[in-house]
Amino acid sequence: MDKLWLIIKREYLNKVRNRTFIIMTFVSPVIFVGVALLIGWLTSINSDTTRKIAVLDQTDYDYAALFKEDDRSEYIHLVGVSKEAAIAASKKSDYYGLLLIEAREGQLATISFYSDDSPAQGFLESIEHKINQKATANNLEDAGINLTIIEQLTINKELQLQDFAGEKTSKMSGWIKIAAGGAAGYLLMMFIIIYGNMVMRSVIEEKTNRIVEIIVSSVKPIYLMIGKITGTSLAGITQFLIWVFVGFILMLVATTFLGVDAFSNPANADVMLQAQDMSKMELIFNDIAQLPLLKLLVCFFIYFMGGYFLYASIYTAIGAAVDNETDTQQFMLPVIIPLMLAIYVGFFSVMDHPHGTIAVIFSYIPLTSPIVMLMRIPFGDIAWWEIALSMLLLYASIIGVAMLAAKIYRIGILMYGKKTNWKELYKWLRY
Repeated sequence: MDKLWLIIKREYLNKVRNRTFIIMTFVSPVIFVGVALLIGWLTSINSDTTRKIAVLDQTDYDYAALFKEDDRSEYIHLVGVSKEAAIAASKKSDYYGLLLIEAREGQLATISFYSDDSPAQGFLESIEHKINQKATANNLEDAGINLTIIEQLTINKELQLQDFAGEKTSKMSGWIKIAAGGAAGYLLMMFIIIYGNMVMRSVIEEKTNRIVEIIVSSVKPIYLMIGKITGTSLAGITQFLIWVFVGFILMLVATTFLGVDAFSNPANADVMLQAQDMSKMELIFNDIAQLPLLKLLVCFFIYFMGGYFLYASIYTAIGAAVDNETDTQQFMLPVIIPLMLAIYVGFFSVMDHPHGTIAVIFSYIPLTSPIVMLMRIPFGDIAWWEIALSMLLLYASIIGVAMLAAKIYRIGILMYGKKTNWKELYKWLRY
């Protein structure tokens, strides 16, 4: 056991003292924050751009009056010109687009928008809503129906969401849960890939330099493999904590002194408008407060350690079986597929039905449970025994996978100059 701790200490110190590791530990947050601020700055520039839009109304109802200048759009009303002339003038003046409201016998016939760009769906829906609403009112008036009476009789109630305990929630509750679960699952997948590859490269490097021949003369291969995985995981956790701390400080400084909001996004404008009412904002904050954040954080750590050890064992076996990183490609598909499958199941099944059969089954399968279960947790109603069973299956599978990986590792680390294939790995497992 003393030798195992020595190996863990050696692996940890080798990683954290490595120049590349130190540089990337402190440079990565700077790059991330820089990219986030750049996106925020570019977004702010884009939001300040005014789109010039020509409007040609050929009806008798003055639909053009619906479109008035705002912060994002400037409307140029064309009068007394033909369709062809309006198109030519819009192209010549380099307008963003031309809104053509065509008539048949003075009545609204068709609505067309001409543009070389692809307008946002919300922008187009806004145009349709304005014109359709006015056209409906015009038809009612022409039919002799009093609009004032219709407005008085029209009911516009908002659906109020509550759970069975009577706790009110907002309409954004589902999106908040999706964001929390999706972020946790995606981060876990990225950490497994990053630090799993780190372990694999370390094994290949030691095997290539023949250092491992000296080490295994005094340490059992299984201890060496476990020590390498554990030491690298501790280095990864150290790096992650530094990333979080440094990234938070840099983001706080940048947004305070540079005045750039890295999280601003025009695509969220409609959502923010819906949440302007303070009562709605309170519901949103209440939804965030109701998230099982402590439970999610604890489970993230446990599933990270379990998922990492599971996949790191596979990465270690792959690293021991090859002589260079190029040869690893033929073995990587079985590693990547479960991770990608977990992400797809999470976004397309868990988000739609978090307690459905597919979501539940994949939250128990060890290769996918770390990601899928983390995506299910924000939706609540998951019993502790379900999480405990999922973790038990995950950690039990680690023992089995680690034993198989150890068989490949103890033979592979001393094999040189021979291309390894799946058939060869199967033979090693039988020794």
